[in-house]
Amino acid sequence: MLDVAVIEDPAAAEASLDPIRRRILAALAEPGSAAALAARLGLARQKVNYHLKELERHGLVELAEERRKGNVTERVYRATAASYVISPVVLAAVSPDPSRSPDQLSARWLLALGSRLVQEVGTLLTGAARAQRRVASFGIDAEVRFASAADRTAFADGLAEAVATLVARYHDESAPGGRSHRVVVGLHQIPAAPAALDTAPAPDSGSGQENAR
Repeated sequence: MLDVAVIEDPAAAEASLDPIRRRILAALAEPGSAAALAARLGLARQKVNYHLKELERHGLVELAEERRKGNVTERVYRATAASYVISPVVLAAVSPDPSRSPDQLSARWLLALGSRLVQEVGTLLTGAARAQRRVASFGIDAEVRFASAADRTAFADGLAEAVATLVARYHDESAPGGRSHRVVVGLHQIPAAPAALDTAPAPDSGSGQENAR
């Protein structure tokens, strides 16, 4: 079982969003038969069998084993991954494109960057799974609490300067056999109750800027 599987097929994405199928996928983190699932989820076995076949058809569950019980063969299934991510590629032409409005102060641009990250890493994971190889990657996850909006702005400026310095130091456009990598650094407030959200002052008319750094 994979830790995370990326869903790139629209039909598979649709199948995974069905409420009953979501419950079945969650339950199949541990292998189970249709009968066991029906009892656990409070559903008719026939209905569970139908949804299992649909999930199997889209590669979201797989046959783990077959058990012989008297004259009956019991099929035991498991989810193909512990969790799933639907790639923005499913939305094709309407998925966010960071190049349309590269505004560092725009929350929507940050969201578009995240969308592209999911899409590109998902593609890498899918290809690596087929080739039975690992994906070389690196990530940093940190939390910082700012005393003021001014401190937040200063932090973002310093971070941008540090990243630009590192990129300038190591980027080699002419390196033979070099491989291009994308660096994405995002800063956003951790979501809370709507009344607690700290939003930046409204921008000047026509600037198009939203939630600031």
